Amino acid sequence: MRLSSLADYAVVLMSAAARGCGTARVSATSLAEQTGVPLPTAQKLVGRLSAAGLLHGARGSSGGFRLARPAAAITLADIVEAVEGPIALTTCADDERHDCVLDGHCAVRPHWSVVNGAVRGALAAVPLTQLAGARS
Repeated sequence: MRLSSLADYAVVLMSAAARGCGTARVSATSLAEQTGVPLPTAQKLVGRLSAAGLLHGARGSSGGFRLARPAAAITLADIVEAVEGPIALTTCADDERHDCVLDGHCAVRPHWSVVNGAVRGALAAVPLTQLAGARS
């Protein structure tokens, strides 16, 4: 399993926003410059993160984006799901999709929800404050 580049970049952007004290407004341009994420990608991601309720945007000369809630209340799972959608390691684990040829007679399908829950739980246990504090 591997996160998409967009999900990875979203985590990087959210970490940068959190390091900016979380309440200070920052532009997509500034986030792109701070992180090295290409500007068009940063603009796309701040839109998705805002739509998911993780960032709050304001227009105008003092506009920009800030965290919509405290960094401690935002998890890695929240960020990944804002970009990727619900965590589902297989298509049969996604309740909205029914395109598996084995659907209806697969003995493993009922167990994927346990696995998905474990993965989501692990991601949900990592708050944005922890990600924002990590420096390499």
